[in-house]
Formats: sequence, C-alpha cells, structure tokens
Amino acid sequence: MSDYRGTFTAGPNFAYALAARALRRLDGLDLSSWRLALNGAEPIDPDAVERFLQAGAPHKLSAGSAFCAFGMAEAALAVTFPRLGGGMTVDEIDRRVLETDHYAAPAADGTTNTRRLPRLGTPLEGLEIRIADPDTGNAMGEREVGELEVRGTSVTTGYYRRPEVTAETFHDGWLRTGDLAYMVDGELVACGRIKDVIIVGGRNVYPEDIERAVEAVEGVRAGNVIAFGTDGRRGREALVVVAETKAEDVRTIAEDVAARVTDSVGIPPEEVVMVSPGSLPKTSSGKLQRSLCRDRYHNAALQPA
Repeated sequence: MSDYRGTFTAGPNFAYALAARALRRLDGLDLSSWRLALNGAEPIDPDAVERFLQAGAPHKLSAGSAFCAFGMAEAALAVTFPRLGGGMTVDEIDRRVLETDHYAAPAADGTTNTRRLPRLGTPLEGLEIRIADPDTGNAMGEREVGELEVRGTSVTTGYYRRPEVTAETFHDGWLRTGDLAYMVDGELVACGRIKDVIIVGGRNVYPEDIERAVEAVEGVRAGNVIAFGTDGRRGREALVVVAETKAEDVRTIAEDVAARVTDSVGIPPEEVVMVSPGSLPKTSSGKLQRSLCRDRYHNAALQPA
C-alpha cells in the first residue's frame, strides 16, 4: 500500500486486527493513499477497527477509510455499504436488554454493561432489507431485533438442486439470512447468527461477545476463538470456549481465558479448550464454523495445544 500507492483493500475483521499489530512494529510508511478499508465476511469488532486506525494514524492512514459492510454469497456478495469516506459509526446498546428483550436499547450514560456494534450502511441499489420475526415472518420496528431478510435484483432465486432448502429459506420473495439484526436510521446493524446464540439462565448470549473478550488474552491467536453452548453437567446449557495458542503454558492461558469470560459476560465457562494453531474449523472464506467445532468437541476430535 505504501510502495505502490494502493487505495482499496477488503478483508475480514481478523485481518485488520493482525494489520494493527504489524503497523505498531513498522515505521517509514506512507498510507495517505489508502481511501477504503472494507471490513466484512465475519462479525466486525469496533475495538479492532479502532486499534487498526490508531496504529495507522502515524503512517497517515485516514480514519475515514474504515468501511464496515454486510454481504452474503446469496446476494452476489454486497448487501449494504456505508457512506464512502465517513469512517466507522458505532451503536452502543444495553447488553442486558438485548439479551433478555431482543431490543437494541441505547446504552445509558455511565452504563458499563454495553455492547458496541458498527452500523453497516444502507442497501445497495436494487436491494431491499427488512427485519422480521423469525417465528411469524412479520416485519419489526426500529431497534427491534429479529431476522434479517433480503430481496432484490442480485439475490439468488434458490439453491441448485436443493428444493427443500430453497423452500425453507425463501418466503414471499424474501431471503431469510439466518442473521439477527436491527435497523437504526435506515442503517443495518448485525448482532449475530440465530443458530449460534447461547441460551444460559434465560439470557441470549452472543458468542461474538465472548470470542472478542478472549482474543484480548495474551497468548490467544486473534480471530481464532470459538464459543458455543452445550449440555452441562446439571442438564442445563453451559458455555464452552475453544481457542488457538502457540504458547507452551497452556494451563495459565486457559485460566486467564476463563477469568476474562466471567468478567465479560458474567458466565463462567464449563470448559476452556486450548488447541494448536490452524486447527479450528473455518469456511473457505475464513469464517469460523461453530457448529462443526461443537461436533468435534463432543467427538473428542479437537487437536489439543
């Protein structure tokens, strides 16, 4: 980017987290030409984006380059884009209200139990989005959390030779994405995947919150943490965290991970599993596969560090 005056990049959130670490070790760069740093393909952590921008500031990286977007293969990739050059806009909401009432209430001043989520912009031309009740399909109002649905000119009409999946995924012309989201001032805010939500003690805990907290633990590889729910020892759903590490002192890191999770979401994990680098299951585009990781955990097929 510095040598060839590049202007545009696209990558998942963990790529920018790694870039932030690298930028702190480098000097003599000129990133003033970098106009757009598209962040997509996986849940976006505002803290990681801010660390990337802060690390790039001494190298003349503009804060307006941050471009947090939403897309999916079924819509020929792009669904919503923010305003070019506007940088990242963050919505701060009350975590407890989100988990118990499915509503994205703005966080009150002084509230510590907050969740920060990036606004992902508005639909591209030819596309429509709405938030619907996952059970009834009825449209929901602003800040009400439900399933994101998409329709428009670039949305697929179905899955090849899988009519049963097509029937389950589409209704009244709308594609059900499986993503939990809400709308604010016409902009999309994504919360997580419906199938990945962990229900513990009447709370709907989002695995992304746990994974981001764990990534901050020294010795844990950024972008390589998976949290999921499982049947606990007392018949209730419990929390399991699997994280990659290169470190030798695995026990200490696991203890630090457990403490960080408890501090972050108020729920101690039933088990923390430290695994070797590169062993967490991911899709071809780099997305974490929580369901497959859960299956490997139950089948004792994880590669311990």
